[in-house]
Amino acid sequence: MVDKTKVVEYDYLIVGCGLFGTVFAQQAAERGRKVLVIEKRPHIGGNCYTENIEGINVHKYGPHIFHTSDERVWKYVNRFADFNHFVNRPKVRYGDKLYSFPINLMTLYQLYGVKTPMQARKKLEEVAIPNDNPEKLEEWILSQVGEEIYEFFFRGYTKKQWRQEAKNLPASIIKRLPIRFSFDDNYYDDRHQGIPIGGYTKMFERMLEGIEVKLNTDYFERTDYWNSFAPRVVYTGKIDEYFNYKFGMLDYICLRFETEVLEGDYQGNAVINYTEEEIPYTRVIEHKHFEFGNQPKTVVTTEFAVEYHRNNVPYYPVNTEENNKLYQRYRKEAEKENNLVLGGRLATYSYLDMDDAILSSLKIVDNLLGKITSNKYSRYF
Repeated sequence: MVDKTKVVEYDYLIVGCGLFGTVFAQQAAERGRKVLVIEKRPHIGGNCYTENIEGINVHKYGPHIFHTSDERVWKYVNRFADFNHFVNRPKVRYGDKLYSFPINLMTLYQLYGVKTPMQARKKLEEVAIPNDNPEKLEEWILSQVGEEIYEFFFRGYTKKQWRQEAKNLPASIIKRLPIRFSFDDNYYDDRHQGIPIGGYTKMFERMLEGIEVKLNTDYFERTDYWNSFAPRVVYTGKIDEYFNYKFGMLDYICLRFETEVLEGDYQGNAVINYTEEEIPYTRVIEHKHFEFGNQPKTVVTTEFAVEYHRNNVPYYPVNTEENNKLYQRYRKEAEKENNLVLGGRLATYSYLDMDDAILSSLKIVDNLLGKITSNKYSRYF
C-alpha cells in the first residue's frame, strides 16, 4: 500500500546499479541532485561485479574487458580507477588444436599455411561463397571466409551462445568481429583498453561514494512505494518486465557459470573459446591473467549459455526481427511516461559495450541537467 503522506525525498530514483545507473547516479549527484539507487542483487556493479578469491579479482558474470576510443569516456573512468595494459587475445579450441583469434594472418597460416597478406587474401577469395546481399549471420561469414572457417570458429559456437542456428540470426551480430590480414590478434580496435587494477567493484565503490544505495531491493515488489521517493525514475532493467510483459516476453541470452579454485596455472590465457557444438560450454576463463597474476592458485570459470526464464539473469538481447518489433511496442509505451528514463542493455534492448553504456548515460544527464562547465571536473567534459 502506498504511503500517501510520504514526502518526496530524492530527485531521482535509479533502478539498477550497473554501469548506466551508476554513472547516472554519480553525474546527477555531482550536479547537486539527490539520488537513491536500488538494486535487486546483493552487490553493486551489475554484471561487471568482481569478487576477490585467493587474491584474484574474479569476474563473477563473465569477462569484462574495458575498451573505448571515446576520449570523454576514457577520461571519465580514469577518475575512478587506474587501468592496466591488458589486451584481449582470446584463443579458439576446436578438436585438439588451438587457434589464434580473432581471425588474423596467424589463424590463416595455421589453417592454410599462407604467410603473407597477399596469399591470405587470395586464399579467402578462393574459399568464400559469393553473396551480394548477406542478411543472415551464416550467409555473411560464408561470404567472407568460406565453409571451413565457418565450421571451425562460428557454427557451433553461435548455436551454443545464441541457442539458434546461425542461418536464423542477423548478420549484424557478427559484423563487429574483425578479419585481419596482419598478425594483430587484439580482439578490439579501440585506442584504449585494460582492466581496472583491483577489480571493477572497487571502481564502482568510488563512483558511488556519498550516494545512498539499497541492495537486495526488488523494485517490482513495491513499485508504487519506491516511485513515491522521487518524481523521476531511471530504469535499467528489462523493459518488458517494467510493463508487466503486457505485449509478451522479449528473449535474452542467459549464462551459467561453474567456478573452481585450482593449483598453479590452468590454461595460460584469460579466455579460450570452445567452438565445437558437441562441447556444452562456450568458453573457459582464467581470471588471474586479466591482471597478470602469479598467485600460487588460480580461479577458473566455465561458461554455459542457457535458456532464458524470467527469473534468470539476462545478459544480451536476442535482436531478431520479431524481438525488435516487440521491443518497439514497449518503447512507444515508455514514451508516454514523461518521468521515466530508460538506459542500459536491458531497458533499451540493445547490445551495448561498457563504453556505450557509459557514454549514453553521460549524454542523457547532460540533456536533462546540463553539462558541467565550472567545477574541478570540467576538464573531463
